[in-house]
Amino acid sequence: MANVGGIAGDRLRSFIERIERLEDERRALGEDIREVYSEAKGAGFDVKIMRQIVRIRKLDQSERDEQEALLETYLAALGMTGGDGKQRAAG
Repeated sequence: MANVGGIAGDRLRSFIERIERLEDERRALGEDIREVYSEAKGAGFDVKIMRQIVRIRKLDQSERDEQEALLETYLAALGMTGGDGKQRAAG
């Protein structure tokens, strides 16, 4: 393939094809993840909570502590905690 405007067509095609393959792999992995969540749901697990746990486990301890403190502050500001700082049911 020719160079056009200083761009090597063969090299560009190689990059595009690699990206397309990776996109296909990402789609396949997404389907696999959905299957695992579906299986867990079928076993009686709460998928919404599982997703939160996966998200939390990605954080380092300081980020986790910061988010928990901020959540407690927001809940307290909304009157959604008891006097001991524990969450109450909204209502």
